[in-house]
Amino acid sequence: QVQLVESGGGLVQAGGSLRLSCPASGWTFSNYAMGWFRQAPGKEREFVAGISRNAANIYYTDSVKGRFTISRDNVKATVYLQMNSLKPEDTAIYYCAASLSISTGVVRTRSADYAYWGQGTQVTVSS
Repeated sequence: QVQLVESGGGLVQAGGSLRLSCPASGWTFSNYAMGWFRQAPGKEREFVAGISRNAANIYYTDSVKGRFTISRDNVKATVYLQMNSLKPEDTAIYYCAASLSISTGVVRTRSADYAYWGQGTQVTVSS
């Protein structure tokens, strides 16, 4: 059974940092492109960052470029999201997601491309 469990969220002041982790179990992690999405209250879920199976390609939404870093460890079957210089507008529930990919270098940015999702972790940034 595919499982994704996010952790690392919390309350932080503006300018602070958090590191989200999402270990996977029940499947071959290296066969999947991975992504992070977020959903703020009253808003649609949006793409934040994506990483290809081999970590050679990474893509960020414009609002987090230069502040967030996505990475993966295929041995530990875990994807990470390092978030620095956090802003109040980063407040949201953050989800990790997995997309089975034949290509090792593809990054997925659409939520519809991801078949498996974690339960989410709350990130709250105070001003």
